[in-house]
Amino acid sequence: MLETVTLRSVKQEADGIRPQSLLFTLYGDYIYECDDRISIRSLIKLLALFGISEQAVRTTVSRMTQRGWLAAERIRNSSSYIFTAQAQQLIREGRDRIFDAPPAAEQWNHCWHLVTYFIPEEHRRARDQFRRELSWLGYGMLTNTVWASPRNQQRAIQALAARLDIQNFVETFSAQAEGFMSSDGFVARCWDLDALNHDYCAFIARHAPAANFYRAQFAMNAAVDASECFARRVLLIHQYRKFPYRDPYLPLELLPREWRGWEATALFREFHALLSASANQYFQSVAAN
Repeated sequence: MLETVTLRSVKQEADGIRPQSLLFTLYGDYIYECDDRISIRSLIKLLALFGISEQAVRTTVSRMTQRGWLAAERIRNSSSYIFTAQAQQLIREGRDRIFDAPPAAEQWNHCWHLVTYFIPEEHRRARDQFRRELSWLGYGMLTNTVWASPRNQQRAIQALAARLDIQNFVETFSAQAEGFMSSDGFVARCWDLDALNHDYCAFIARHAPAANFYRAQFAMNAAVDASECFARRVLLIHQYRKFPYRDPYLPLELLPREWRGWEATALFREFHALLSASANQYFQSVAAN
């Protein structure tokens, strides 16, 4: 039988995670839903659950303030911090990706949306950012300067090119494949689904037993440590949050038969909801002091 998830095991799993990453996760899943601000005292107590020292918390908060992610507030004798508009925009976009993935049953019209570009070397930074965000939008690299998606996202591409001021170097097309490559071959050229599926399997193997344990505990009205629920949900989000940026969310007919992505997403959402009441209770008890 799976033992209760101990805070010691949480610290072991959190080993190597940057405090800044944990702070962004904290804001996106907890502080965002509350008052938009939190005291340094509360941050120190919360991050101690993950083995982060007080000095590391203070150093991280100071650096994030210098970089424009946090703004300090002084209320009576306590220092509090609020995420800046720049950080809040980043977090809103991340929340949308995590909780609003495209539906699994989406139909494909067998048409590919192609993005091609020739961005001069003097715009290299914009070119690198353009490539990154094409990938986040679910486009795969067919060649160095041609990216493809089974989903037409013309408006998003136009907005991205305008934001990076590279409209004159970008063109888009909608087309059907009529060459010698199968759909499977085309997909393999654009995306490494095997590596992504391997990571989805690892996520399921890591979290499914714990989800089953907590499900049984709650069904029996057994006592569950709220701080463990809080820490477990933070790690759950942290270990899942990169998937929505890596997964192109291809239509079912383009995915391999053994695909585990939708199963991992369902597990994440169910486990996240299962932990929510106890996790939020613990967070609010710490943040209120």
